[in-house]
Amino acid sequence: MGNTRELVLDMLMEILEEGSYSHLVIRDVLDKYNYSDPRDKAFVKRVTEGTLERLIQIDYILDVFSKVPVSKMKPLIRNLLRMSVYQLLFMESIPARAVINEAVKLAGKRGLRGLSGFVNGLLRNIERKKEQIPYPEKAKDEENYLSIQYSMPGWLVHKWLSAYGRETTCRMLEGLLEEHPVTVRLKESLNQTEKENWLSALAKAGVCWKQHPYLSYAYELYGTEGIRNLPGFEEGYFLVQDVSSMLVVEAARPDGKDGALVVDVCAAPGGKSLHMGEKLKGTGKVIARDLSENKVSLIRDNIERMGYQNIEAQVMDAGQPDGELMGKADVVLADLPCSGLGIIGKKRDIKYRAREEGLMELTLLQRRILDTVWQYVKPGGILIYSTCTINPDENEGMVEWFLREHPFSLESLSPFLPDAFKEEGESGMLQLFPGVHETDGFFLARLRRTEQ
Repeated sequence: MGNTRELVLDMLMEILEEGSYSHLVIRDVLDKYNYSDPRDKAFVKRVTEGTLERLIQIDYILDVFSKVPVSKMKPLIRNLLRMSVYQLLFMESIPARAVINEAVKLAGKRGLRGLSGFVNGLLRNIERKKEQIPYPEKAKDEENYLSIQYSMPGWLVHKWLSAYGRETTCRMLEGLLEEHPVTVRLKESLNQTEKENWLSALAKAGVCWKQHPYLSYAYELYGTEGIRNLPGFEEGYFLVQDVSSMLVVEAARPDGKDGALVVDVCAAPGGKSLHMGEKLKGTGKVIARDLSENKVSLIRDNIERMGYQNIEAQVMDAGQPDGELMGKADVVLADLPCSGLGIIGKKRDIKYRAREEGLMELTLLQRRILDTVWQYVKPGGILIYSTCTINPDENEGMVEWFLREHPFSLESLSPFLPDAFKEEGESGMLQLFPGVHETDGFFLARLRRTEQ
């Protein structure tokens, strides 16, 4: 794998200076070095993700100790320091001397030998005084304190405190920084022997697993750096999918009809569509759509690998009406483009890309799509609206607007969801919070078409 720290530096440059998406950069690098030492791959993933996750806190610390502000540093030095501070503060198993020496070497190797002294002195000073870093006082400036301690943009901290209160916001901020295992949905059609063999094979491959408390077919996997190499992947035994997404399909149950027509209007990479295909026990039809051929090819790949026969993937702009589907669907799944604030724990750069003004643009897009796709629901049919975000304007506010403008009513989620949500789901809407619930941040609502 070569110099792992140099690899991390290059990845951070690509993500933070060139604007590439972190989850794609990390995935591509891990795929490229698929057969490298698992410890090297784990180190690269941990330092890259950790640096991104703690970026606001790290930059605050650098600005406290450096005469040159982070914003004025050479990009390569800035990111070299960031990844080094992450190791010094959050990876106690690595000797500080090794972190500092490697940073100095790397600065020289990349043509910045003249700044080696600056790198050395700054990192040594931070290491020496890391227990006395002067953070903002919580009592005097709570929003700024929470923003730096949890590396969350201040405007988002303010928004969440206003919407959800101190306790929920703090639990959520803590939850977003916790380790996030890979969650998979195991095919419910597997028999007991196949399931036991799969779990045994995972253990032999060094992967720890835990059954999820909400759903019996959901498993959390720990210690995996590459999904495609896991036992059962090629055989189509499982699909990577968060439990929050599985709850959408549980909530969408089309009144017990096996032969239902289901339309998933923004389906890629296809988790909910495939899950729905399985719930229909091979009957009926699921139409899985998304905007581009590239996205739809992901759905097709998963359909083929998992072996479902009752799902059809199509390229279609959800905002464009389809006359052939008007009033025909038993269920429409509308998991719409959103700000993604609920999955910050897995895609760490979302919080730095999000802008308050951008949230308003998204609500307009969501309204445009809902104005179109509600018409596919047959009278008495179900529309499930969902997002992977934590923002009242995109969630509860969107449902309230939708109910004012369209012939639908909210229906309790309680009969369809695990016991943990019986009370919360009664209103027909459910907001899931990381740190509070054992899922991503997510929202779903069950709406029935009332017009006959």
